[in-house]
Amino acid sequence: MTPTQVFGVEFRHPVLLAAGTCGFGEPVVDVMDLADIGGLVTKSVTLEPRGGNPPPRVAEYRHGMLNSVGLANPGLEGVLSEKLPWMRDHLEGLPVIISVVGHRPQEYADVVDGLNTEDGFVAFELNLSCPNDARLGGRPFALDPESLEAVLDLVRPLTTRPLLVKLAPNDPDIASTAALAVAKGADGITAVNTMPGYLAEPRTGTPALGAGPGGTSGPGMLPVGLGAVRAIARKVEVPVVGVGGILTAEDALLYLDAGASLVQVGTGSFADPRCAPRVALGVARARNRAATHRPAPAATASGPVPSGS
Repeated sequence: MTPTQVFGVEFRHPVLLAAGTCGFGEPVVDVMDLADIGGLVTKSVTLEPRGGNPPPRVAEYRHGMLNSVGLANPGLEGVLSEKLPWMRDHLEGLPVIISVVGHRPQEYADVVDGLNTEDGFVAFELNLSCPNDARLGGRPFALDPESLEAVLDLVRPLTTRPLLVKLAPNDPDIASTAALAVAKGADGITAVNTMPGYLAEPRTGTPALGAGPGGTSGPGMLPVGLGAVRAIARKVEVPVVGVGGILTAEDALLYLDAGASLVQVGTGSFADPRCAPRVALGVARARNRAATHRPAPAATASGPVPSGS
């Protein structure tokens, strides 16, 4: 399969692992050949270490999953001292995108500034849409234009690496939000994050998650993500990364046909750790078949054009 060039980076496949589903790559190396996926997005990195939300952190339902992990991660210093060296030693040149998140705009800038001089990754994904990390009366930064602008105003001057902005699915005008992010310097848009939701135990009414509400993901998010990607791709001229409900190659191809340049597999990896390479292989086969069966160009007649034509 011909590699995909996006953001000036060569991805062997257009299928990546989504943030929060593969740590910093540690679970990946033992279950798949790294050549079978296009890359990965790390857990979201915060300025200070986080232990995460109280358990239970994950609950399944018939159309997917609800989670409230709470952005558990070792913080900037832990990533610098432990995670980045491990990734450089074990991920064999696999394109890695580091997800960044914070409670305040300045925290995004501090994390990006702290990581930018390091090697071992190709881009930043600014998580502006996490439902577990909003301090605007329940709204993530992606749903507050001033906060979105503030983050990009601080971060864009700090790095020449590509900046992706991850948007929220419950944005009533997500295409305009994407256009604002691009106007403020985003090189790409990731669509979408999880949808805010809630589950309770049927007999007791007790919240299914220790934190109460959480983020909804899984197969039920497929049409939500597709609709967002389609709208965004018609509005902006930067690459769009599609995520939400991808379990099969057919799902991924729907995103690519809707205008995505890359896709990310998230919840599917919990059900099947090899979901992403299986999807990538299916996409490669489908594209190879399409190339093989593409009609040859029509022959062009030579010689003078008859008069009166």
